[in-house]
Amino acid sequence: MIVGVLALQGSFIEHVEILKKLNVETLLVKKIDDLNKIDGLIIPGGESTTIGKLLRVFNLFDPLKEKINSGMPVYGTCAGLILLAKEIVGENPHLGVINIKVKRNAYGRQLSSFSCNKYVEEFKKEIPLVFIRAPWIESVDEPARIILELDGRIVCARQDNILVSSFHPELTTDTTVHEYFINMIDETKL
Repeated sequence: MIVGVLALQGSFIEHVEILKKLNVETLLVKKIDDLNKIDGLIIPGGESTTIGKLLRVFNLFDPLKEKINSGMPVYGTCAGLILLAKEIVGENPHLGVINIKVKRNAYGRQLSSFSCNKYVEEFKKEIPLVFIRAPWIESVDEPARIILELDGRIVCARQDNILVSSFHPELTTDTTVHEYFINMIDETKL
């Protein structure tokens, strides 16, 4: 198994480090050919508008959307969540592949960043959550489903081969969410 990490901007190195802890082979995805070498892709946190523009500059936008729509597992954290959303409050969507409506920077500016722990039924354990200028999910439409809410706000969802979170699991030492994503990739190979 090879898990790609989109490496155009954002916290991609941190995702690679977590995957290395899990002994998973990784590939930094920077060009179209890279998409054909991976079994799943992580779109990291960063600046969603910038990553969206770079996807187009490097001619990755359409091939990536096609791969996701064809069933390639993808996990978007923070900015990655925004890029994957079908609807963004007050903005045009980017890839638009998961039936969620998102509000950018919903938790406020950098100074409003925070962390906490929360039990997640889907993962059967408590995990640490790190939010940095994070979005939240305002609504989820089928077939997407809510995985986690925090204080009445949706912060993690899944639709078939697509997983998204407002929080940054790569900024913790906990590997739970990455293990869950790896299991998603394994499921597609059965």
